Amino acid sequence: SSDVCSSDLMTEKLDLYRCKICGNMVQIILNGFGELVCCGEAMEKVEPNTQENVTTEYHIPVYITDDNGFTSIQVGKELHPMTSEHHIEFIERISDDKTCMSLKYLNINEEPRIELQHKVNSEKAIEMCNLHGLWEGRNDKQ
Repeated sequence: SSDVCSSDLMTEKLDLYRCKICGNMVQIILNGFGELVCCGEAMEKVEPNTQENVTTEYHIPVYITDDNGFTSIQVGKELHPMTSEHHIEFIERISDDKTCMSLKYLNINEEPRIELQHKVNSEKAIEMCNLHGLWEGRNDKQ
């Protein structure tokens, strides 16, 4: 019998992959081996941008703690637009050890922000802009 997963390719928990043809996006739930395929083609791993020209774009997720100690994540130091033409599709936070994550899908005209319900330690936030792709911001508080 042949081994279906004989590939040396490794997928890692919470990585994102996108189909170059139809745009489908998947997120890995558990580490595994093998190639992810959609529309007959290998899917591409999506790597987040971490540097931007802040005079023209506002994509990096920013952690903000208010005077009462509540933390939220917003997209951009100045809020990213949320129009049908240009918007944030989702914001996701992922702990550095990848044991905890939360995901919020956003609607047009909704502020690109999520309120965090529990204390934030070292983690990252990612967001997907419909025009400019995936972006990452970090919170390194211990």
